[in-house]
Amino acid sequence: MSLDLARLRADTPGCDHVLHFNNAGAGLMPQPVLDALHGHLVRESLIGGYEAHHAAEEAYQDTYAAIAELIGADASEIALMENATRAWDQVFYGMDFKAGDRVITAHASYASNYLAMLQQKKRHGIEIDVIGDDGHGQVDVAALEAAITDRTRLICLTHVPTNGGLVNPAEAVGKVARRHNVPYLLDACQSVGQVAVNVDEIGCDFLSSTGRKYLRGPRGTGFLYVRTEALDLIEPPFLDLHAADWVSRDAYEMAAGASRFENWEGYVAGKVALGAAVRYLLELGQDQVYERIAANGALLREQLASIPGISVYDLGLRKGGIVTFSHNAINARQIKAGLDERAMNVNLAVPKWARLDAEARDLPIMIRASVHAYNTEEEVARFTSVVAEAVAA
Repeated sequence: MSLDLARLRADTPGCDHVLHFNNAGAGLMPQPVLDALHGHLVRESLIGGYEAHHAAEEAYQDTYAAIAELIGADASEIALMENATRAWDQVFYGMDFKAGDRVITAHASYASNYLAMLQQKKRHGIEIDVIGDDGHGQVDVAALEAAITDRTRLICLTHVPTNGGLVNPAEAVGKVARRHNVPYLLDACQSVGQVAVNVDEIGCDFLSSTGRKYLRGPRGTGFLYVRTEALDLIEPPFLDLHAADWVSRDAYEMAAGASRFENWEGYVAGKVALGAAVRYLLELGQDQVYERIAANGALLREQLASIPGISVYDLGLRKGGIVTFSHNAINARQIKAGLDERAMNVNLAVPKWARLDAEARDLPIMIRASVHAYNTEEEVARFTSVVAEAVAA
């Protein structure tokens, strides 16, 4: 069943104001998410924060259930976090690393993740094994498997990179991880809400994601998935009275499930609205949403590539809605400024945000245009027409 595009756009107030090709930055929230967010904030203002949380407990708990349904997990395996980076950090900094332990990652590794690896290398003497790409530009799974040794403690993969349309073969990596019994942490920040993600099919032990991007939830929200069998592989970097119970003067007991990685104080309105965003996506159907995102992305790549002087940089056998490009003579920042003036939202892809991939491919600063299901073919044509005018001037 195809998506009702008219309904999607009617549900998205921002469509009346901007051409939004910055969904890999933050998607435009649909009306049900806005209603959930605003409604809770109003309730807090009228009856108090604690009281509003109590009144919204059913909706709050449904956020766990909705996320679990979306990714094929159990609600007890979900922790609600303030963003994807902190979710990822809870796992990485929770590993009991020792000198000589090895972590495997790939060229697509995001800056925040790689900075954490460098810090743990400095602190604990771990080693970082960076796996190159295969002929299609995605992580070389055979090389990854060959790099595993008895000192390999963790595999860290970015599912969809920040600087291109590539969708990495996460399931193939999962098969390798399981075959060698190596824990597997998947950064799904750009993939959840864009492509179908099932943690059992992927085979990851941990997964981090955000609410603000393709899920179209509020900023300041995210989640962490921890497989029940993997709970004891990591120790939460910090605990509070929500994550653990102070059972005696000198003893504590951690929460039974993934909630041990949460903390007490948080963005309740955002978490309730995140649940509304996930329910909205589930109603639409993730496969149908991805089909339209991928079609919009393919159309945008095709039209941009036909413009003289434009280079499009997306790799991979499977691609999504992120499209990166530059011009051979005009600075990307200048192009973006012109798009901003036309209320056309894009972002930049700066080499230092994914330095390993950028240096391997000698990438410049690029325009990152990221489409969603609510974008139209007419918007793609109008956008590429403006780009063509800007670089021809």
